[in-house]
Amino acid sequence: MSLISAIRKQVKTSFDNIRNEKIKLSLLEAIPFWTGSFFVGLIAVAYAKLFAITESGSSFLFHHYKWMFLCITPLCFIIAWWLIKQFAPYARGSGIPQVMAAIELATPKHNEKIKKLLSLRIIFIKIVSSIVLVFGGGAIGREGPTIQIAGSVFRKINLWLPDWWPKISKRNMIMAGAAAGLAAAFNTPLGGIVFAVEELTKTHISYFKTAIFTSVIIAGLTAQWLMGSYLYLGYPVINQVSPYIIIAIILVAIVCGIAGSSMTKIILAVLKWKSNFKTHQIILFLLASAILLSLSAIFIDENIFGSGKGLMTQVLFTHDVYVHWYFPLLRICGPILSFTSGASGGVFAPALSAGASIGSVFSGWMHLNETNTHLLVLAGMVAFLTGVTRTPFTSAILVLEMTDRHNVIFYLMLAGMVASIVAVIIDKRSFYDRLKHQYMQELTHEIH
Repeated sequence: MSLISAIRKQVKTSFDNIRNEKIKLSLLEAIPFWTGSFFVGLIAVAYAKLFAITESGSSFLFHHYKWMFLCITPLCFIIAWWLIKQFAPYARGSGIPQVMAAIELATPKHNEKIKKLLSLRIIFIKIVSSIVLVFGGGAIGREGPTIQIAGSVFRKINLWLPDWWPKISKRNMIMAGAAAGLAAAFNTPLGGIVFAVEELTKTHISYFKTAIFTSVIIAGLTAQWLMGSYLYLGYPVINQVSPYIIIAIILVAIVCGIAGSSMTKIILAVLKWKSNFKTHQIILFLLASAILLSLSAIFIDENIFGSGKGLMTQVLFTHDVYVHWYFPLLRICGPILSFTSGASGGVFAPALSAGASIGSVFSGWMHLNETNTHLLVLAGMVAFLTGVTRTPFTSAILVLEMTDRHNVIFYLMLAGMVASIVAVIIDKRSFYDRLKHQYMQELTHEIH
């Protein structure tokens, strides 16, 4: 008898001894969510630490041997793309559209399609590809990938349940996993819940609210247990804001909403353009993108590299709060060059940093004081992320929880709503929604 079979038999025996059927059923339905959340918390923390170490190592190497990146960046781009192409094609990009597609396909007849989107192989390749890309200076984040990783963990646990276990909805498991993944990635439990409601589900939340809540709580507590109580960014000083700041917030929100939507529109256009490329053409494209990225870092500013968290920290927690006018261009071009490589990597953190840089630039032009600048930076972060995702409440709640600045929640929500309205000028549908339909079409063609 195998170890797994022995464990299953022992678990069954233990539950058979519980006489209260209602308690037994509740426990059996909850345990898969608890287990998945715990493992998601562990993986999210390990991934976050590995990602941070890699970014720090890349930055250290750049400061000492920056010309080496004319070789390092192209090599990393090619390796990161090759890993995806060779082992897990649907591990490319953010991971959120894949989870959205899996939720929509969560019926028995689509099991083979879901397997391509969420699996143990996806977890491994997702992490390795993104780590390789960020070492080469790729302007990507780990938050979207963490959501696909979490969805994969929950789906696998659902598959491992023995036949006698009460049937649990695959769709609810995947949605709960995605919410837990976001909560663990940013340490934002409310953000995880709002994200599940606003972005992932078309079902009334009352049907699975307990699963969502418990998954988010356990994943978040696991992450805090390992890393301590922390904020993704910190506590920026925001007090006694000017009554006229609302005008600046609306202006920044308009610019960020259009810029975020434009960035994703360009990414989608480039992906469509290179969709019919042969292998040698893709390699040439990767070489050109990587060299352009590394040259920008060498001759303009290294802030084009990486997730952009360092830039956000700079404008929120140092006296160097005003960045140069070209920083937003760097933080927009970096993700375009990196995301279109076909490797693994998300746009959450890069979008936040792009919005932060726009808020900082406008603050410098307006000669705002520290408090008003911090508020405008946070508003820019919310607005730009909303331009990408079209989820204003998720964006506002995420930034709120990352900084613990509850006194400005209405300003952040205003920035998100304004950005959501103006973003439709560029594209009526969100970036993730466009990619979700693209993946579903690819899966349909593959199966047939």
